[in-house]
Amino acid sequence: MGSVPMHQYHPPMRTPLALKNDESRDTWLFWLTATVILFAGLGLRDPWPADEPRFALVARQMVESGQWLFPMRGDELYPDKPPLFMWLQAAFYAVTGNLRIAFLLPSLLASLGTLWLVRDLGRRLWSAQAGHYAAWALLLALQFTWQSKRAQIDPTVTFFITLSVYSLLRHLLRGPDWRFWSLGWFAAGLGVITKGVGVVALLVLLPAAWAQWRGWSGIATMRSAKFWLGPVALLLPLALWLLPMLLAVNASDDPALRAYADNILLKQTAKRYADPWHHHQPAWYFIQVALTQWLPTVAVLPWMLRPWRDALRARDARILLPLAWVLLVIVFFSLSSGKREVYIMPALPMLCLAMGPYLHDVLAKAWPRRIAFGLALALSALLAIAGAMVVWGEPGFERTLEEARGVAHGADPLGAMLLAIGAFGLAAVAWLRARRGVAALVWVLAGLWVGVSLIGYPLLNDASSARGLMQATGARIGPDAELGLVGWKEQNLLMADRPAKTFGFLRPFDEQLRDARAWQAQAPATRWLQVEATALDDCIDRSRAINLGISNRREWWLVPAAAMCASGQPQVR
Repeated sequence: MGSVPMHQYHPPMRTPLALKNDESRDTWLFWLTATVILFAGLGLRDPWPADEPRFALVARQMVESGQWLFPMRGDELYPDKPPLFMWLQAAFYAVTGNLRIAFLLPSLLASLGTLWLVRDLGRRLWSAQAGHYAAWALLLALQFTWQSKRAQIDPTVTFFITLSVYSLLRHLLRGPDWRFWSLGWFAAGLGVITKGVGVVALLVLLPAAWAQWRGWSGIATMRSAKFWLGPVALLLPLALWLLPMLLAVNASDDPALRAYADNILLKQTAKRYADPWHHHQPAWYFIQVALTQWLPTVAVLPWMLRPWRDALRARDARILLPLAWVLLVIVFFSLSSGKREVYIMPALPMLCLAMGPYLHDVLAKAWPRRIAFGLALALSALLAIAGAMVVWGEPGFERTLEEARGVAHGADPLGAMLLAIGAFGLAAVAWLRARRGVAALVWVLAGLWVGVSLIGYPLLNDASSARGLMQATGARIGPDAELGLVGWKEQNLLMADRPAKTFGFLRPFDEQLRDARAWQAQAPATRWLQVEATALDDCIDRSRAINLGISNRREWWLVPAAAMCASGQPQVR
């Protein structure tokens, strides 16, 4: 293994007891801060679009139906993603019985796990200080914390990919350790059945093989019969899912199940990468994402280039492997024309790991502290000014927000929240000053995340989750009525106050509406339809329907049977 570069900061000699006390204090401070930031607001909101209601709905249906093998969205199969993330949500829901808590737990626990892996690997490869700084760099990165507090798949797949790279590096840089070698491949398999991209973790083997070929020291061998333990371990989680699923498909005459298997195995993997049908972005898109969404961590990159260069010149594989892997991941996803910012999120933990051994020295310099202080000051001032403009400024903004988002209480409470967070940040900046600019930035970001979670979640929840829309619908039709949904979104079905009838999700709106009319006609006195505005046709008398307003940027109508024309067919114009 290559040695740590000579210019790396070496702390002054201290007694073992003092070092142990400092490390214990730093550990408790970090985990307390991480837990408060990530778990703030848990239980204060329901799933919000775009993806959260979909996964939560599938998970709830698994528990309620007892059918976990084939994910269902309403009355249709959901083939867009492998099931592991939804299984985790369903398991937490079955244990807690509280969907508001269960739907976020996989992301939150996975994010804590990712932080632990980065911290532990930094400690093992360099020092406790290196792991400590690497974990802080990851926690403060905007994309990591933002996604960690959302119930999307990406924090969970990031954990499995990080676990895979962590385990492979334990073998390659601290080994040989064939148990961790096998765990690395197994975790990559778990990543595959989470989102399909878990195999990108194995790209770390390419720079390892190159370094061995070039004669770098400190890299454990991969030339052994035990190498094949890895591919076998990779196949195990795939087999645990695919074998029961494919056996069930082959034993069934249902064409929908065969279509599900074809979709999940082909369209949503190889075809989605090679010939994507949405999210088209230019080749440099991920560079833009890294330079913005990985702030403030990437702000220190200019000071990392020299120590990284020196480490690579010294043939330090501890820097080569994670850095090369980060670049390979970015290149891999850049080669596809379909791109979303979350695709490269799994690369962020290893970038922070490579920064860890040098961050103490970098942050001791004046300019990085000044930049951190400037970011803290600018963010605090921006939040305070924005909040003041909302509260005391142009009322047209409030009307726009209420019309577009359906916020029940207007924008003033949100403005007051921004003003309060900004004022808190300005107070922290004034207290800590430029000399402690990094600490000021930590306080400002922590105040932002905690403030938005504890204040913003309750304010925005009814409008963002469709809870307010569905409560209004339930109040209008009464407790004994039946409800059918046309042109619905997942949050409508999830937040309905009663079992709701659906007529397909991906089917064309006119086909949904046709079947909904037939269903309503069977019991016209007690059956109502909630219809998205673009699904209304000329057979519906809007003067007899009820306009429910805007929710999630869509207009919704409540249609009784009396609002349907007698023929049940749209009029010809």
